[in-house]
Amino acid sequence: MPVVVTGSIATDHLMTFPGKFTEQFVEGQLENVSLSFLVDDLVQHRGGAGANMAYGLGLLGLGPVLVGAVGSDFADYQAWLNRHGVDTGSVHWSELKHTARFVCTTDAVNNQIASFYSGAMSEASAIELAPVARRVGDPDIVVIGPNDPTAMVRHTQECRTRGYRFAADPSQQLAWADGEMIRELVDGADVLFTNEYEAALLLQKTEWTADEVLHRVGVWVTTRAADGVLVRQADAAPISVIAVPETKPVEPTGGGDALRAGFIAGRMWGLGLERATQLGSAVATEAVEVIGTQEYTLLKQPFLERFAAAFGTDAADEVAPHLPG
Repeated sequence: MPVVVTGSIATDHLMTFPGKFTEQFVEGQLENVSLSFLVDDLVQHRGGAGANMAYGLGLLGLGPVLVGAVGSDFADYQAWLNRHGVDTGSVHWSELKHTARFVCTTDAVNNQIASFYSGAMSEASAIELAPVARRVGDPDIVVIGPNDPTAMVRHTQECRTRGYRFAADPSQQLAWADGEMIRELVDGADVLFTNEYEAALLLQKTEWTADEVLHRVGVWVTTRAADGVLVRQADAAPISVIAVPETKPVEPTGGGDALRAGFIAGRMWGLGLERATQLGSAVATEAVEVIGTQEYTLLKQPFLERFAAAFGTDAADEVAPHLPG
C-alpha cells in the first residue's frame, strides 16, 4: 500500500546574509520597514514541502507517490525525483503557470526571511485522490502537506470520505488560515506535524487546548529545533527524542520535511513511535548539513554508525534491516 504525499512542488532560491537581521531593525520604525540585505551567495535547488518529503521517503525505499501541481518547466525536476525513487505519475502539469518558487535568505544565526510564489500550485485544488488510488492502489496513508489551501481542504475531506488515513502538516499555512480551516485540516488526522511556534499558533486560532487536540488526532509530533522532538498522544506519557548532533550545520531549510519523511518511513516499517522519531531526527540532521532540501544522501553504513552513536546499537540494529543498501 503506497504512501501518497500531497503538497507544494517548487524551486528554492536560497541566499545567505553574513550578519544578523535583527541588527538592521530600527526601534520605533518597524511600521515603516525598508530593508535590503547584501548576500554572500545565491544557490538554486529543487524544493517544495511535498517534493521534499517525497524525496526523503524515496531515499528510504518507500516509493512514495507525489501529488501536486507544476509548470512546463518541471521536466528536469521530474527526472531527478524519478531517479530517487519518487512516483510522479499523478503530478498535474499546468498549461499556463510556472512551477512555484520559494525565495529565502538566512542570516548568521539561522533566522530566515522568505517569500513564496504559488504559480502552478494554485491548480492543485483540481486534483482528486480517487484516480491516484485507481492507478497505484488505496494509500496506506496520505500526507497532506502545505499546498494551495483549497487543495489541502479538498484532500483532507476526501481522505475522510474514502477512509484513508492522513497526516496533517499545515506548516506555514497556519500563519494566515483561520481557526475554522485549521480545525478542518487537523481533526481526525492519524499524525499531526508542527514546530513549536506552529503548535502555539494552532492552539490560539482553533481555541482548542492541547488535550483537545490530542483527543482529535492519533499522534502529535512537534519539532523543537536543537531541543529535539516531542511526541504526544492522548492518555500516554510524552516521548522526547534528542536532535542528532550536527557536525557541520549549513542550511536549516528542509530539515522539518526530512524529519517527517523519516518518521513516516519508520511507522510504515512498523517501528514504534520513539524509534520512528529517532529515524526522523537522524534524517533531518543529514538534510541540514548541506545546502538545499534535496541534496543529502543516506549511505547505509555511515548513517547507521551515526544513528548508533546517538541512540545506541540496539536502536540501530532495529532500523538497519529496513534501510536500502
